[in-house]
Amino acid sequence: MNPKRVLSKDTIIMKLKSDSKDGVIEELIDVLVASGKIKDRKAALKAVVDREKKMSTGLQNGIAIPHGKTDTIESLVASIGISPAGIPFESLDGQPAQIILLTVSPASRTGPHIQFLADISRVLHNEDTRKRVLTATHEEEVLELLAGETPPAPPPA
Repeated sequence: MNPKRVLSKDTIIMKLKSDSKDGVIEELIDVLVASGKIKDRKAALKAVVDREKKMSTGLQNGIAIPHGKTDTIESLVASIGISPAGIPFESLDGQPAQIILLTVSPASRTGPHIQFLADISRVLHNEDTRKRVLTATHEEEVLELLAGETPPAPPPA
């Protein structure tokens, strides 16, 4: 599944403000609320936090993919936040998360959620892509990188 079908410029935070796992999850939920993709903030936040309590979604190589399921949304939604300094996320490798991809999907559907996570994980498995996401200067560049495309030149300063 092409990440551009789920992510958009208004669901990307180029520099996260939060420095804690809970703060980042709230920040990424709030960007989905602000973009109109989530109507019930409380239900979405609870779904992600409850899932995170079962087992941390901090992976390795600076990536975390917090996610949750709730029937208060109709289709898969996602946001991404970047923190070059990293955020403690109880990751598998013990390293801080620098690229945090949050997803919320309907509890009644599994397919799109699994496919999206598999596709994003494959792209972010590449070390060069991760480095380029961390140094990206604009949202369009992040979208292109996650879609496995050559990013456009940055806008003129």
